[in-house]
Amino acid sequence: MAFKISDIDDTQAPLLDHLIELRRRLMRAFAAFAVAFGVCFYFSNDIFSFLVRPLTEAFPAGQGRLIYTKLYEAFFVEVKIAIFAAFFVSFPVIANQIWAFVAPGLYAKEKKAFLPFLIATPVLFTMGAAMAYYVVMPTAFHFFLGFQGDKGGLKLEALPGTGDYLALVMQFILAFGISFLMPVLLMLLNRAGIITRAQTAGARRYAIVGIFIVAAVATPPDVISQLLLAIPLLLLFEGTLIVMWFTEKRDAREKAKTDTAEPAGEPEAPASN
Repeated sequence: MAFKISDIDDTQAPLLDHLIELRRRLMRAFAAFAVAFGVCFYFSNDIFSFLVRPLTEAFPAGQGRLIYTKLYEAFFVEVKIAIFAAFFVSFPVIANQIWAFVAPGLYAKEKKAFLPFLIATPVLFTMGAAMAYYVVMPTAFHFFLGFQGDKGGLKLEALPGTGDYLALVMQFILAFGISFLMPVLLMLLNRAGIITRAQTAGARRYAIVGIFIVAAVATPPDVISQLLLAIPLLLLFEGTLIVMWFTEKRDAREKAKTDTAEPAGEPEAPASN
């Protein structure tokens, strides 16, 4: 059998098409991020003012201040703020480009099953970030600033640096935002058939231990922040078990209807002698 060079080219064509499509999607995602970075860098001072507000309210009136000990620190803080904010601003475009690249390879049923997870991811992340900003950070900052005062005749005063404060805020927001995606991960594993509700419920004690370990690692080393992360995660875990129960019941009903609707089939013809 003769083998032609054109056969190799034909087999490589689909791969090249996918690579070209991937490059086009990545370029669009990068362009969206670059535009968002430019806008966010222009408004970085306003964004930082928003992020500083929980600390400002935790200080006694007119006593709080931020410092920087390196001449270039304030500039790089604004760059980090722009990168941090640009990712959130451009995420819808980035997610859309990822979906546009992956969706053509999925069946209609798979697209329908995956779409709720794509919508739930930014919603749950935003819920976690909002809880970190409006609940956890003010509570934690009041706790941390409570150690100010006179110690042995000397005045103990909190002088947070801009870089350290931004790192702490990013740690809070990312820790709570990513942790709140736990239901998405569990439901994806459940829909893929890797785990069942019974298995997940049976591993509840291990999940509780894991949640407290994650809370201890992801948050600053204080009990208040750890509990404020662990308790919502426990509630989300139990809520995910309830959603799994409904989805598994629904799948069982649909499977029963499908089995009932299938025709019995034609009877086999007797074998001829």
